[in-house]
Amino acid sequence: MSGPIGIDALLERVRAGYRRIAPDEAYEATEAGTALLVDIRYAALRERDGVIPGALVIERNELEWRLDPLGSHRVPEATDHDVRVVVVCDEGYASSLAAESLHRLGLHRATDLIGGFQAWRAAGLPVAARGQ
Repeated sequence: MSGPIGIDALLERVRAGYRRIAPDEAYEATEAGTALLVDIRYAALRERDGVIPGALVIERNELEWRLDPLGSHRVPEATDHDVRVVVVCDEGYASSLAAESLHRLGLHRATDLIGGFQAWRAAGLPVAARGQ
């Protein structure tokens, strides 16, 4: 049995299990309707920085319950285990752990956004003020 590994090693191990997606690729996939962008940032960050138009907002503590296609609390978009979910956090760290958790639920196409919301915004992709 191995000992503790630390968060950096854990992130490296988790990220090795799937291909992460860059902001431009995520934008193109959501525009084409081939990916579901899911924003897991908490409300204060969405209020401060805005939201990605069309992204589904599900805070991290509800993610698995809302995206489980077999669950009674799922969102309508959680149609089956083949949905390509792109998880977005603020900077691309928590989203990696969240994507790995979705893989354990059988959502084998789940991934996360490299650099998170901050990278999306820095790439000049659409951002709306909260409430729009």
